[in-house]
Amino acid sequence: MSATLSNLSESPTYIQRILDLERCDGNEPDTFRGAAMHSDHFVRTFGGHVAGQALVAATRTVEGKKVHSLHGYFLRPGDANAETEYRVGRPRDGRSFATRTVEALQGGEVLFSMQASFHRAGDEGPEHSDEMRAVPAPDELPAETKAPNLGPGSRHDLNEWDIRVVPPEMYSPNQYTTSQQVVWFRSTRRLPDEDTFHACTLTYMSDMTLLHSALAAHPGHQVQLASLDHAVWFLRPFRADEWLLYDQISPSAHAGRALTHGRIFDQQGRLVAVVVQEGLTRNLREGAHAVPERDPRPEPM
Repeated sequence: MSATLSNLSESPTYIQRILDLERCDGNEPDTFRGAAMHSDHFVRTFGGHVAGQALVAATRTVEGKKVHSLHGYFLRPGDANAETEYRVGRPRDGRSFATRTVEALQGGEVLFSMQASFHRAGDEGPEHSDEMRAVPAPDELPAETKAPNLGPGSRHDLNEWDIRVVPPEMYSPNQYTTSQQVVWFRSTRRLPDEDTFHACTLTYMSDMTLLHSALAAHPGHQVQLASLDHAVWFLRPFRADEWLLYDQISPSAHAGRALTHGRIFDQQGRLVAVVVQEGLTRNLREGAHAVPERDPRPEPM
């Protein structure tokens, strides 16, 4: 993914900067370094930030194939203001498929572990797809539906994303699920013309808003939020700088954990990706924040 910073005339976007990994020098092959999040509010690194960078590291070691799925586990919280090192393993390089493992480290400790699979282009087989539910188009939604507060908390990236939660009264609910929400999102800045870059960008964005679907059935319930694991299947080409509909449900919440599931459609109604995530939704202790935040007071001189 060499064109992340070079094929746009305007200045690089935030997502381009964080996905432009640097190859590390030294004795460890296939090792990369990713930029810090530099969050204005949160102490911990946003999960999508680490997952997106891990996928970039994996793609840097694969030729002639594109990612079709990834499965990751969040093992420790990361420091939002620290760089992250990514070590890639190559367990398989087959004719049709390749597999990569990635470990994300800070201070010598593994924060995130991922396995990604890559498939060659050109294979053919039966074709079918779920249909997108009928919802208003993004420009038909009230202005107050724009929801930047659901992001990871950096002024840099939130300014470059348009996220709009569709009001429940504006679509027919799925009668077989208790907790659900529907979200339109896109990058407001033009992104590179490269399928792999859009896959890595979607990995970043797929962790944003999804766990909140578990709280849709529990308005006002205060919980501690954290991603535990994350899986994405990339089904068809798409662009993350064009509107995508994130249709989210939470099949179960129990024992302080919630399972969430999201289907992502483009504006033409094609199913382009599926996401499954389990997250921590533990009752929040008094005085704590749902996600650890920085002390807004200035540091003592």
